Amino acid sequence: MTITDVDSAVTALLGAERLRQDRDRVTEEWDGLDEQTAYEVQRRLIAARLDGGEELVGFKLGLTSRAKQEQMNVDAPISGWLTDAHQRCNGEPVKVAGYIHPRIEPEIAFILDKELAGPGCTREDVKNATAHITAAFEIIDSRYRDFSFALPDVIADNASSAGFVLGSTICQPGDFDLINEEVTLLVDGQEVATDTGAAVQGDPAQAVAEAVNQISERGQTVPAGAIILTGALTDAVFLQPGSSFTARFANLGEIKVSCV
Repeated sequence: MTITDVDSAVTALLGAERLRQDRDRVTEEWDGLDEQTAYEVQRRLIAARLDGGEELVGFKLGLTSRAKQEQMNVDAPISGWLTDAHQRCNGEPVKVAGYIHPRIEPEIAFILDKELAGPGCTREDVKNATAHITAAFEIIDSRYRDFSFALPDVIADNASSAGFVLGSTICQPGDFDLINEEVTLLVDGQEVATDTGAAVQGDPAQAVAEAVNQISERGQTVPAGAIILTGALTDAVFLQPGSSFTARFANLGEIKVSCV
């Protein structure tokens, strides 16, 4: 199908996910897809998932590293939404065949007990609205060929959302230094990357505040009870059947994912 408007973009992206088939960028077919329109595609895509019986459970940030922002010519994170269909149980093997070309990245997750709304949301507002913080793995899976996209494409594609797993260790916002929280990523027991919370926009709480202020311009808020994935702490690595992935945090414990 040729993409010429919001409806056809939603249909194409949902179809690619359902069939596990990558496709060309939307912007290659529809030059009218700008950033604002892309968020409308994303909104309608999530609405279609909810109409299909899924439940909204969270919010996610993307492009939180300075390097990725420079690559995409932006100066703030993008965002997307998470449903219960994205959540995987801790310890449950991930079926690689259920995706197109999935990657995994360690993150810090906030669990809210109060709504977050902008404009004017601050890092302190984020911490005050947070019930607890835990480790997470996010699975990303672009519907675009070779993970190649322009900014409106990835926004429309719900920021490459595909799945997530939460850790079992929980901490309160004031228990440790978010910015300097260190994580080591291991693949099959071998260390492949290490970084700290500063990799997320300099401060994960500040990154969330900026995203909340951004979505307030579209009349959206993040509800109480939501899970917030704050963005990748290291580069994402591809999932492979038979491989295992471990994120070892200084204060947030360890989280593991195995693939079949």
